[in-house]
Amino acid sequence: MGQLHGIYILAQNAEGLVLVDMHAAHERIVYERMKTQLAAAKGLDAQPLLVPVSIAASRAEVATAESEQEAIAKLGIELDIAGPETLLVRQLPALLAQADPEALVRQMLEELARYGRTHQVEARLHELLSTMACHGSVRANRRLTIDEMNALLRDMERTERSDQCNHGRPTWTQMGLKALDRLFLRGQ
Repeated sequence: MGQLHGIYILAQNAEGLVLVDMHAAHERIVYERMKTQLAAAKGLDAQPLLVPVSIAASRAEVATAESEQEAIAKLGIELDIAGPETLLVRQLPALLAQADPEALVRQMLEELARYGRTHQVEARLHELLSTMACHGSVRANRRLTIDEMNALLRDMERTERSDQCNHGRPTWTQMGLKALDRLFLRGQ
């Protein structure tokens, strides 16, 4: 039916009103798709950037990028070291093509540094995917068309665990017609 304050999708079904947190729902959809891709292949599908993004980085971030190249590539990111304090992002996971490359890479490098060596990253890969999905999901105040809202709702229907985001919060709620009638004192 529409969008409320650029955050919620308002829809209806046979039961009544459905209210969807569009960021939380899209985050779960992106996360589940990335998990499926990673399980089925050697890494996430990637999309080269038309223009590489240069990032002024600390020496520690550059060192992490160098030591964790294999893990970074598996996550669908091509990251080159362009100098002692400069990184170049050349590609991102296709599902995250709209993400902010700098914010995504900084968060990923921070988590890689925290987890340590690549073999330890494997054990926490789903946490990394969750973080990446958050960066690649629609943000508040992004106006969606009716077609985009409907596509998101259809994706939710096809996505496992779409009733909660990656952090465990609900993605939607529903208010039945009887509850709406009571709210407005209809039939009394």
